[in-house]
Amino acid sequence: MPPEPGGAYLQARDIRQLAETYELTPQKSKGQNFLGDANTVRKIVTLSGVQPGDSVVEVGPGFGSLTVGLLHAGASVTAIEIDPRLAEATRDVVATRLSGAELGVVTADALRLEEVPGSPDYLVANLPYNVAVPVVIHLLSLHPGFRRVLVMVQAEVGWRIAAAPGSEHYGSPSAKCAWWGKWSVESTISRRVFWPEPRVDSVLVGMHSHTPPGDEATRKRVFRLIDAGFHTRRKMSRQALAEHLGGVAQATMAIESAGLDPTSRCETWSLDNFVALDAWLESSS
Repeated sequence: MPPEPGGAYLQARDIRQLAETYELTPQKSKGQNFLGDANTVRKIVTLSGVQPGDSVVEVGPGFGSLTVGLLHAGASVTAIEIDPRLAEATRDVVATRLSGAELGVVTADALRLEEVPGSPDYLVANLPYNVAVPVVIHLLSLHPGFRRVLVMVQAEVGWRIAAAPGSEHYGSPSAKCAWWGKWSVESTISRRVFWPEPRVDSVLVGMHSHTPPGDEATRKRVFRLIDAGFHTRRKMSRQALAEHLGGVAQATMAIESAGLDPTSRCETWSLDNFVALDAWLESSS
């Protein structure tokens, strides 16, 4: 990483001044808690593994705190921001503090994107709490080519994404996110590094990619099985999947034929188990 330019990183006082300049009041409904701590930015960039020449997508740059850190590491950054005022602020902050850095800003709702701009290797972001999981799944489905993901999310959400089958936090997001890679909680983040300070702590949850276990058509079918299986997660799998598979008898036969126990709960199933069930259903259709 090149030497740090003096004053490039944003601090809490800078965030408050920028909010006043752009006449923006943080909105809880939009999950707007702005990162204003240089050491936390450095931690995120270091853990991400971003190197000079890498291409990064960032969602929800806010006033550009993390954007500056990623650009300073030598990456090119495409920042996706739904609020036009924040999109403008990010451009201005980078132009002032890191003139010449390779930044593109897309003013759009990340959940409504139909493609991911460019061919990025990394997804690194401080995600709004209220849409973190949908954004991650949507962007990965649009661009399975992300080699590395590192996102800051509400602690409970992060543990849920990284949870193992049968564990307390395991659920539909855990099984779905595992489609693209191996996830883990990589660091905890104090609520005190944000303005305004949220009521909960955050974590950095990360993924290193692996080859998905099927094509896009397979993914969509498997995700429908996951949704059905977790809709009534406390029921036996033969009951949870009965409506989706045409009845309890049909569900029992399909689950057994896939080598699974119809009396087990889907909350104990790994992604591979759902994939195995889909494979049997496809081979028998």
